[in-house]
Amino acid sequence: MNSRQRVMRVFNREADEGVMWTGHPSNKTVPIYAEAWGIEATREAIYSYLDDDCRWVMADSAYRHPLGEPMFNPAWNTERKSLSAGGCFADIETVEELDAYPWPSLEYLNFTDVYREIEAHQDKMVFTGMWSPFFHVVADFLGMENYFVKMYECPEVVQALTQRIVDFYVGANELFFSGLGGRADVMFFGNDFGTQRDLILSPELFRRFVLPSQKRLIAVGKKYGKKIMLHSCGSIYRVILDLIEAGVDILHPIQAQAAGMSARELAQYKDSIAFVGGIDAQTFFVNATPEQIAEDVARVRSLLGPGLVVSPSHEEILPNVPAENVLAMARAARMPR
Repeated sequence: MNSRQRVMRVFNREADEGVMWTGHPSNKTVPIYAEAWGIEATREAIYSYLDDDCRWVMADSAYRHPLGEPMFNPAWNTERKSLSAGGCFADIETVEELDAYPWPSLEYLNFTDVYREIEAHQDKMVFTGMWSPFFHVVADFLGMENYFVKMYECPEVVQALTQRIVDFYVGANELFFSGLGGRADVMFFGNDFGTQRDLILSPELFRRFVLPSQKRLIAVGKKYGKKIMLHSCGSIYRVILDLIEAGVDILHPIQAQAAGMSARELAQYKDSIAFVGGIDAQTFFVNATPEQIAEDVARVRSLLGPGLVVSPSHEEILPNVPAENVLAMARAARMPR
């Protein structure tokens, strides 16, 4: 049985196969681990060294505008000085004002290279699809605070802007998965809806302005028989049941220190959803000993298994995470239970 088959058994909550995903070591982390382990300084070399069961192949690189324009440009015709600043629609008041923007075109998508990369990992569980971060794109166009204000003052504008963005992501994912066939099993996309303490917005606003778009994206993956893996950092426990009902099969990354997101608290959902993550990357992964890492992996597996792929609670592994702790996590994930 290869990694792809073993992870699918975990996602179906059939057996604790002892599988793991390293996550995504940052560009600064890769050479540190390579030196520690005497391997080539590439992510793939790290994954091979750890015998990682999974690969993440984002499809967004397929967008190639002939003039090099980005997929979405919140600073279009305006000056945007920070990530929290309002973009080109900060002062929008009517739906008609959206028409002037040069929306992305599906004709600029070419998935040839993405498919080729996926084909190189047919024995692994590949997470793929357009990342589709529509929640963040809307926030960039409007400005985060302004986004939430407009939900009350101009709800029709927020809904129309969201629809324009999600129309593209739905169309792009439709093209991608229609050509993907059976080369991968999991649609993976993400938006961060949580802070350390709670949702960024109320559950009521989430259900009105966000969840319908989530359902549109999920429908594409379901159409092509894919498992749906949703990424959201932070505390999102108040809408987990909504996500399950919407068709989410797998939740990532399980930010362990966020309110309501500990393995013990999430265990109540383990008969309805699988998990990827759960090993705290905020402080524990940084400061623990390898022995403590192994103990925590065993603890989290006992609470969330059999539907758990062991992985850090944030996929971006920073240079302050010791190489020996990542190795300890990988080894502990393989231990029989």
